[in-house]
Amino acid sequence: MSNEVELTVALPAYEEGPNLAVLLPVLRGVLDGLGVTYEIVVTDTPELRDETPQVCTANGARYVPRTGGMLYSHAVTSAIAASRGRWVVFMDADGSHDPAQVGRLWAERHAADLVIASRYTRGGHTENPAILIAMSLAVNVVFRVVLGLTCADVSNSFRLYRGDDLRALTLECENFDIVEEILVKLCFARPGYTLKEIPSTFAQRRSGRTKRDLRAFAVSYVGTLRRLHALKREVERGR
Repeated sequence: MSNEVELTVALPAYEEGPNLAVLLPVLRGVLDGLGVTYEIVVTDTPELRDETPQVCTANGARYVPRTGGMLYSHAVTSAIAASRGRWVVFMDADGSHDPAQVGRLWAERHAADLVIASRYTRGGHTENPAILIAMSLAVNVVFRVVLGLTCADVSNSFRLYRGDDLRALTLECENFDIVEEILVKLCFARPGYTLKEIPSTFAQRRSGRTKRDLRAFAVSYVGTLRRLHALKREVERGR
């Protein structure tokens, strides 16, 4: 494992070529301004569906077809496996996460083991449709209460991790709930693991359609909550 890359920015993607064409130049400008060695990793679908590879090449990003399947979880695990950075930021490829926030996450890298760009801490905001806001708030409240998590935003994927922490995980969730799985496994498997939240705005996607199936979204989180609650109890018994 080489430490030459200080920061990996990972972007799971699915037919996001037009959005990446807007996002990547801005992100490159932010990262250049940080004065660090970095890489941008875009984990796309296993087979080509749009112009994402050409957009990545034109903007200095590494294009990685996801392995294991088509789900969001496969894009996340593929990005983790491909990452080389001492720190890793995950962010959305659809324009909903502000690239400028990467600099703010980076500035807090020594303040905690995990830094979360939070919609629900003081100063945070979300522009999602009302039904998605309601579902997200419900997920966050339930997960905080049942699992005893201390952060306000458990479901936003926009986070800065220590790279080695991520690469050491064995992840099992099959879709968007992998975001919560990562959080729980890091917090409860590592005594003394620290979190910090900074306020963030979650914008509506620039173009294209969302890949979330709301019914599958709700069902998957019920199963995830049960599994992660069992995991928490197992870890606590082993201490």
